[in-house]
Amino acid sequence: MRKIKNIFALAVAGIALASCTTAYPGIATGAKGTKTGVAERTIWLGITFGRTDLGAGTAAKNGGITKVATIDFEVVTGKPFRVIYRTTVTGE
Repeated sequence: MRKIKNIFALAVAGIALASCTTAYPGIATGAKGTKTGVAERTIWLGITFGRTDLGAGTAAKNGGITKVATIDFEVVTGKPFRVIYRTTVTGE
């Protein structure tokens, strides 16, 4: 029985690690707005140059949003050697 549990745990972990995109839902304070703001950072080969603010405030500022409705954080790893970190804010 213990072996079955271990095999199941490894299978679930393998499926979770094999996904290409992971999205983390943020807050929802109202209906989805008409404006969208994005803060994004692309990292090649695991090397970062400079700093990029991926905060919700920066994404809202980029989209001209004053009232935030939703915040989403996403990590995209579809291509080898490249990872994209993206914060998307919607609102008015």
